[in-house]
Amino acid sequence: MEKKIIIAHDLEEHLISEVKEAVPGWTVVTGKDEEKWGPHMSDAAVVAGWKNAMTPYLEQAENLKWVQSWSAGIDSHPLDEFEKHGIHLTSANGVHAFPIAETIFAMLLGWTRKIHTYTRQQQEKKWHHAGLKLELHGKKLALLGAGAIGKETAKIAKAFGMEVAGFRRSGEEEEYFDHMYKLDQLEDILPDCDYTVITLPLTRETEGLFKKQTFAAMKDGSFIVNIGRGEIIDEQAMTSALQKGKIAGAGLDVFATEPLPEDSPLWEMENVIITPHTAGSTEYYNDRVIKDILVPNLQSFIKDEKLHKNLVDYDRGY
Repeated sequence: MEKKIIIAHDLEEHLISEVKEAVPGWTVVTGKDEEKWGPHMSDAAVVAGWKNAMTPYLEQAENLKWVQSWSAGIDSHPLDEFEKHGIHLTSANGVHAFPIAETIFAMLLGWTRKIHTYTRQQQEKKWHHAGLKLELHGKKLALLGAGAIGKETAKIAKAFGMEVAGFRRSGEEEEYFDHMYKLDQLEDILPDCDYTVITLPLTRETEGLFKKQTFAAMKDGSFIVNIGRGEIIDEQAMTSALQKGKIAGAGLDVFATEPLPEDSPLWEMENVIITPHTAGSTEYYNDRVIKDILVPNLQSFIKDEKLHKNLVDYDRGY
């Protein structure tokens, strides 16, 4: 039987060649449009770059054994269907660590050094100090998530001399984190933290994690960044905390509804920095997915070995 892999993206030739070298004799189908991949779903063993339009093909995809997500977050994928059909799923976790950590610090520094304010003033040709006074150095950071993104963020935070309080499901210690806590300890630690950064995936445990009482527990005048998933935060509770001055500001890359609706009050708030779910964008994205994750896993797959890179645990949701 012909062995086949679908990569539902338009790739550069050198990356296609790397995949072909990893699976000699296989048919490699590439292209983001359904007319390219649709006719091959019934006999493909591997699909990289799952799209929602592929879900109706699952019932006929009898040979499909493994899906490689093109994103770190896999909450939009049909996880129950994958599990039911015995399909392994690997994420793109790690691809975004550098660009997202850079975005996080762009937001932290943009807020602390009032770059967002000065950008608005520049448009108005307004020369004003705007009360600039804050520094990142020596402050305390609550960092939720200790995966690749969280670890890179913690590493950079130490360069600023920050104290890093980490939060993860297990509470297990990790390099660059001064202290590590479990998520159920969050409201005990937040009152001492000047900045809070969310890098968590969306799971049953993290959905709605930041609610009214969580914002009430945060340090007065603190700043929050969310690059995880919008559903982790109760947006109404956060908006209220911002409007009342309980928290000073927010840097947001993800939202419960995307694109962010035009009638959202967040658009008009001067203490909010908004980016359109682009924190992970990088010139090296496809290279990292192919070279760091897909090819190493393909080499294991053709030997009937366990997929060692980013294999998703369906029970945990990541």
